[in-house]
Order: sequence, then structure tokens, then C-alpha cells
Amino acid sequence: MKTRGRRQSSNIEDRRGQGRAGGFGGPIAIGGGGLGIVGIILFLLFGGGLDGLFGMGGPDQAGQEGGTGYVETAEEEELADFVGVVLADTEEIWGEIFEENGMTYQEPTLVLYTGSVQSACGFNSAAVGPFYCPGDHKLYIDLSFYNELKNKFHAPGDFAMAYVVAHEVGHHVQTLLGVNEEVNRVRQQVSKEEFNRYSVAMELQADYLSGVWAKHAQERGYLEEGDFEEAMNAASAIGDDTIQRRSRGYVVPESFTHGTSEQRMEWFNRGFEYGDLEHGDTFSELLR
Repeated sequence: MKTRGRRQSSNIEDRRGQGRAGGFGGPIAIGGGGLGIVGIILFLLFGGGLDGLFGMGGPDQAGQEGGTGYVETAEEEELADFVGVVLADTEEIWGEIFEENGMTYQEPTLVLYTGSVQSACGFNSAAVGPFYCPGDHKLYIDLSFYNELKNKFHAPGDFAMAYVVAHEVGHHVQTLLGVNEEVNRVRQQVSKEEFNRYSVAMELQADYLSGVWAKHAQERGYLEEGDFEEAMNAASAIGDDTIQRRSRGYVVPESFTHGTSEQRMEWFNRGFEYGDLEHGDTFSELLR
């Protein structure tokens, strides 16, 4: 992906070197009954405005200097610059898409941390991987995940990491559209096994939204040869079936929460193909 000399987002909060313990509580981090959801999705996607629905303020902005004495490696510095450019791209692209649909995009904050971090969704270890917290509108990423993506999941390449960032931003888009709120309402009404199906639909929709971002990034000339394939490889590598097969030797479909490798590739590819909001209703397709 072409990033040299390009703008980085100012919505970066650097907490590296500040790993700490904390309590649990608050909304559930994301990342790691159908008609109501479909109704609100269609209303919001086809002209329903956010201003009258939500009283949410914009995220706090913080610079990239953590002030903790943390010394980053050259690789970390390069990765931090890279995700800063990717986040800036998502801000511009989603800002335009929301405006085209009569809405206003509220930019999230990306938190860089090491080891563990406290969010409005509770205390999380880097072991959970990158995640988004709807309670504070922030994405949380330990940059060591890049090496895990490359070495553990065999999904190398900078655009594989860009896909991960775009996926978490996709969850932020869902929060702004009211999807996360509606899914949480369903959580109280169905069994854990049934709710897994909603979780899969939500994760695949975030994959679709990351594909939408990638489509617009390509149209701006930001993608390089092989970038699309890197994203598809990453989507395949983190499918529930692939991860379960690698970790336990067999798969348990009823326990899936993110979707199979095939599904994740399919919905990212679909978002890349259409580049719009209208074709991303995973709930109607998966919960009927």
C-alpha cells in the first residue's frame, strides 16, 4: 500500500508502555431477532439520519507522543506510521460515504498499546488481538499483532494489517449506524448458541465494510499490486474454522462467532466489488 509522504490521522492515542491492571465491566468489545435489525439497518442505510437518533459527541483526540519513556523499535515506528495513514484514509472515505447518505461521520480514536490496556469495555490483554470498544468509540491495537499475523496466521504483508484496521473501523461504522445497539438488545433475548449467529453476521458485515473501504482506497490509487490478495489471505487465515482446525484439530460450527474463512473472504470481496452500504446486510442473508 502506498503510504510514503501521506497524511497520518491525528486521532491516535499512544499508550505504549502503560500496560496496567483494571476491572471488568461496560460494553462488550467487538473484534475479537432479524426483522428489528434489518429494519434499523435499512432505515439508516437509506436516508435515516444520525443527528436525531444519537447524542454522541466526537472522540477525544490525542497526539502520538505517549510521554512514558517508551522507546519504539524502527519496525514499530514504521508500523505506527502505517496504521496512522490507514486510519486517515478511513476517515476521509467514510466521511464521504456518510455525507453521500445524508449522515455525519464521527471519527474514532486508535489506541496503540503494549501488553494490556484498559478501555470502556474493561481490561484486555494483547492476546485478544485488535478490538473495537463501542463504549468509547476507540480501536485498540498492539502493534506486535503484525508479527503474529505474519508468523502465526501466515498472512504477511502491510495490507493484511490494513485490512485488520479497516475491519475494526467497520465495527465503529456499525456503532454509528445503530447495528451494535440492536444486536446487544437481541443478546438478552436468545441463547448463547443462537446469539453466535448474530455475532457471525456482525463480524462478516465488518468484513464487508472493510472491503468497501478498500474499494475506495483503490480508486484513489493507494493500493499496490498484491494488496487485495494480502487482505483476502488475512481474511481466510482468521476464519473460525481455520483457527479451530489449527488449534484443536477439528471444528465446532455452532461455536463460530466470526464466520468461516470462506465467508470472511466472500464478504470482504463483496464489499470490494460494490463499494457501498446497500449490499452489506449480512443479517438478512445469514439469519433467515
